[in-house]
Amino acid sequence: MTELSVIGISKRFAGVRALNDVSLDFPGGAVTALMGENGAGKSTLIKIMSGDYLPDEGEILFDGEPFKLHTPADARQAGIRVIPQEPEIVPHVSVAENVYLGALPRRAGRGLDRAALNRRVRADLERLGFERVISPDTLGSRLTPAQRQIVEILRALTSDAKVIAFDEPTSSLSEHEVEALFTLIRRLREEGLAVVYVSHRLQEIFQLADRIAVLRDGGLVGVRDASETDENEIVRMMVGRDLSAMFARDHSATDKVVLEVDGVTSDDVRDISFNVNAGEVVALAGLVGAGRSELAGALVGDLPIRSGQVRVDGRRVRLRQPSDAVRAGMGYAPEERKAQALLLERSVRDNTSLVVLDRLRRFRFVRRAEERKLVREYVDRLNVRTPNIEHEVRKLSGGNQQKVVLARWLARKPKLLILDEPTRGIDVGAKAEIYHLIDDLARSGVAVLVISSELPEVLGLADRVIVMQNGHITGELDRADASEEAILGLAMAEDLTTSLSEGQE
Repeated sequence: MTELSVIGISKRFAGVRALNDVSLDFPGGAVTALMGENGAGKSTLIKIMSGDYLPDEGEILFDGEPFKLHTPADARQAGIRVIPQEPEIVPHVSVAENVYLGALPRRAGRGLDRAALNRRVRADLERLGFERVISPDTLGSRLTPAQRQIVEILRALTSDAKVIAFDEPTSSLSEHEVEALFTLIRRLREEGLAVVYVSHRLQEIFQLADRIAVLRDGGLVGVRDASETDENEIVRMMVGRDLSAMFARDHSATDKVVLEVDGVTSDDVRDISFNVNAGEVVALAGLVGAGRSELAGALVGDLPIRSGQVRVDGRRVRLRQPSDAVRAGMGYAPEERKAQALLLERSVRDNTSLVVLDRLRRFRFVRRAEERKLVREYVDRLNVRTPNIEHEVRKLSGGNQQKVVLARWLARKPKLLILDEPTRGIDVGAKAEIYHLIDDLARSGVAVLVISSELPEVLGLADRVIVMQNGHITGELDRADASEEAILGLAMAEDLTTSLSEGQE
């Protein structure tokens, strides 16, 4: 079986050591989980293994022999494939063409053999268990985040892969898609491939991995057999401290209603009614496709409301565009922070002050000294790790990018803050910081509405849980009554009812 090894690998960027003397084996026939906080060096190591970066020191061995890896082409030729967290998709061509770019079947003198291409991709989808998730004919521009991830997986596995690395592959997949992916990874392991799996989700690591390697501050802390360790030990290795008090709960809800949603119906949700009080954290739970993000989009003016009313502090808000929500005292951190929330090429300062510029202007000019003072205040408060406030946001880790989004809204001092998947793709240490920040906001009287697909997160944060299924609310649970079983029961209630009625027919 193939084994890839890195020996004494070190890498620096602008004098900062990203990796320090890392030696690690990735044996064939095993899933090796690579874990660590954002900035620990995981991505740098993966990019060295894939030929994107050259190490400053150390060497790479393939089956015990030194292997010269200078370019991504060298890695591909050797059978090393990386499934990136953010896939690169050509928007104006089909799924089938995206999968086989550079190797498209052609008919003599007639160009692309589209029928043969689609047959090939349909067979690939059936072989890998994704035939119900994606169609070969769909344009790249119409793919969901989950479908884009699947296209990348197809690209890698339609070639002769020997080592395959998955970088946060489940961050945008539904439960059904995750199970199909895990089945596929287990099959790859049985076929002798060396599988590298990068994820912040401890539960799925223990569900899938044979070995767990932990990086911290660019160095290898250790490797553990997954069957001989537990989550607490791995967390201590990752962060160097115990995170037993990850969820803080020092807030208490008041009787003051901040958000009132009364019979709201849009293209994606129907007859939604609920309240959120000052100082309260309410979670929207449900399976992928339940309509939670679409509801949030309607509440902040991104999607049109067909009927129903939204009131903030008792006053009806007409939500024609997002600026209406901002003026009403609402803040919104969307799930896709890079695509929907951040100006990636702009600075931390620009991104943080974006929604308070109207308060910083005098005679149409922004008071820059006051802006810098305000931004530094919130960057320090949220412990945003950045060299300075002029640093480009795209160069920050995922956790620090999310903190910048939150700093923006804290600077605005909203009455209501809507957070859609606030810890998606964020390491465990940054998660704890964001959980404590949510508690601080609630304690200061802010009403917080959290959308999360992670049930431990929902249970740890929420005072109340509202469960959605297929565009409407199926139930509400107080903190005392909320459990994973109760939430899943409500999240799947309609599906079960539908299945039973279809069976009777």
